[in-house]
Amino acid sequence: MVILGLTGSIGMGKSTAAAAFRRLGVPVHDSDAVVHALSAPGGAAVDYIAKAFPETVDGGVIDRRVLAARVFTDSLSLRRLESILHPMVRADRTRFLGTQARRGSRLVVLDIPLLFETASEHLCDGVAVVSAPPFVQRRRVMGRTGMTEERLQGILKQQVPDAEKCRRADFIVQTGLDRGYGLRQVAGIVKVVSRWRGRHWPTPEKPDREKQYA
Repeated sequence: MVILGLTGSIGMGKSTAAAAFRRLGVPVHDSDAVVHALSAPGGAAVDYIAKAFPETVDGGVIDRRVLAARVFTDSLSLRRLESILHPMVRADRTRFLGTQARRGSRLVVLDIPLLFETASEHLCDGVAVVSAPPFVQRRRVMGRTGMTEERLQGILKQQVPDAEKCRRADFIVQTGLDRGYGLRQVAGIVKVVSRWRGRHWPTPEKPDREKQYA
């Protein structure tokens, strides 16, 4: 099974790229979706978040805006939140990989927004980074409800710069043009990666790159 990491900074179009992989029949594990499920009413992380940040939870419901304002202005609070969520996300990801291995999936995608920031690239046989021109990124992000310049800058400070992500990537998906162009890029990646030699799961080690392309 070949494991492809998918990442990109805020506003780069990563969700659209992930949807393109799904359209092509590739199973995708979405870390953001898992976080939302964990922190939704009744989610496994709610009680832990309530204990750590009691002002952000009322009646078992997390006020995401209050929580976001807290963690993106306080690095210690962000690390505390990550210490709650990241182990749960990793456990869900491990279950996903195990399930796909048993199903005989040839290729899977791990959609991890903070892939490089959390050193998760070691899980992957290759990495695709979604990128867009800065003016496109800014237009997309500032159009979101509740987004402010201060919050945007706080988010960007927590992320590896786009140029560095692209430098470390095996593939770059350029967005900002029409969706058909993005889909064709993703299809090209799937065609190449599907020829890679996969590995047995589970294994903590990344295969040799020469063998990977053999």
